[in-house]
Amino acid sequence: MIDLKAARREPDRYRAALARRGSAEDFDALLAVDEKWRGLTERVDSLRSQKRPKGAPTPEEFEALRRLKEELRQSEQELSAADSERQALLDRLPNLPHPTAPDGGEDDAKLVRTWGRVPTFSFTPKDHLELASPSGRVDMQRGARLSGSRFAYRIGDVALTEMALYRFVIDKLAGQGFLPVLAPVLVNERAMYGTGYLPTDESNLYCLDKDGLYLSGTSEVALAGIHMDERLEEDQVPARYTAFSTNFRREAGAAGKDTRGMFRVHQFDKVEMFVYCLPEQSEEIHEELLANEEEIIQALGLPYRVVNIAVGDLGSPAAKKYDIEAWFPVQERYREVTSCSNTTDYQARRLNTRVRRNGGLEFVHTLNGTGITARALLAIMENFQDEGGAVAVPQVLQDFGAPARIGHTS
Repeated sequence: MIDLKAARREPDRYRAALARRGSAEDFDALLAVDEKWRGLTERVDSLRSQKRPKGAPTPEEFEALRRLKEELRQSEQELSAADSERQALLDRLPNLPHPTAPDGGEDDAKLVRTWGRVPTFSFTPKDHLELASPSGRVDMQRGARLSGSRFAYRIGDVALTEMALYRFVIDKLAGQGFLPVLAPVLVNERAMYGTGYLPTDESNLYCLDKDGLYLSGTSEVALAGIHMDERLEEDQVPARYTAFSTNFRREAGAAGKDTRGMFRVHQFDKVEMFVYCLPEQSEEIHEELLANEEEIIQALGLPYRVVNIAVGDLGSPAAKKYDIEAWFPVQERYREVTSCSNTTDYQARRLNTRVRRNGGLEFVHTLNGTGITARALLAIMENFQDEGGAVAVPQVLQDFGAPARIGHTS
């Protein structure tokens, strides 16, 4: 959530920043109800502090006491209502966007750079569903029969290559100082709220009502929860974590989008990066996470571009986000395969995670980034195929158990 004390001191700065995200009206409503809440708090405190008569009250004192109790009851009710309204507005407001995040919506991301050469083919390339053979394939039909639409089986060489992809990335990140984690995928409401997925993204979450738990859509939630309600020492940050997990998303609002194949599915695996740091470190670490992602995609040999996401397309917690979009020859366009976000102190305030320094406590900054998902595997299959339908697997993945080729010529 935003820093309400700072917002009171600098309302114009906060209003201008949040206006870029279409939230200026909510911000003004927050300031209004906050002022009301503070007034009611003073009134309730004053009423509670008024002295009661000693001994048996006179009729006049009894009547005054009755009026005092009634006024206190009404004021407490008004305070409770104002507090609920204030909290609801705080929960809904997004993070302040970084000044370098471009204005606009989904189509207004700013190109940062491109890398690699887009392949050309002397034949019509096939997508990952068409590149099937007895030795390896993606099977959406059987996945749908088992679990419904947008669930996939990955079989044989495809499964081996995908597992090698995750192992390669975990090994690389561990070598760069990220602590590997295997975390729970069932998380409580506090964790979902703390990371900003509640209440704004509830429609995309799978909820187990009987248990009061959610299936997480990213291990970012579990990694952010590691230090929930904790006080870190200054020498403990930056703290870098990487996790492998299976993730679940309803993909609400994506009706009609990417319905073919496993580009957009309800269950997928991912390696995630997550960092806790001092506020003055987060911009530099954001660039570091992007560099890590680029090194991984370059090691796979995939042509890609980096884009700076526009404020209208940012999730609520993010102040700034980069996406890496790999080239998909069949679609003839770049598609997102990784992203990384600087959420500044937005999540830390919700999760109450602070660092102790200079004799005091302050909220840390948190950042997250995609190490890799199976979307990179799909890009590999499309970019490195031959006319016979076989795919040459990058050497870095062969080193972690992938076959040299997926499929075969026929």
